[in-house]
Amino acid sequence: MLNKLVVSLAAAAILVAGAVAGALAADKGPAEITLGAAGMKPGQVVFPHAAHQGRGLACGECHHSMSADGKQVPYTDGMAIQKCETCHNPEKLAGKTAGVNKLDTMKGAGHARCQECHKAEAKKDPTKAKLISCTTCHSKK
Repeated sequence: MLNKLVVSLAAAAILVAGAVAGALAADKGPAEITLGAAGMKPGQVVFPHAAHQGRGLACGECHHSMSADGKQVPYTDGMAIQKCETCHNPEKLAGKTAGVNKLDTMKGAGHARCQECHKAEAKKDPTKAKLISCTTCHSKK
């Protein structure tokens, strides 16, 4: 009797652990994310988050964090993902740049991260040349 109880409890614990792990793994974030302030020129960006995940991009291709001294910290599984503006603002990243892009603005951070990848994809596959057009991200509605 005691043996059956122990086996049943162990099986229940395994099922609960599996369900929790599955729920955590299933949280891939929103399907779309609107970036930038309303009224921004040339227009807010509706980032197709799920579509990028569907292309096999790992979370760390875009997401990262910041250390206390302002250095970029690579993404690791389970890391809390915050809004880009949490760090990409003049208070936290004043004067930091990546090439010509100012990382203390959402515009600069988005252009640095997104254009780098879009340009690389277009270079690898000429049929994806449209990726480097402004209207790929900034749709004219």
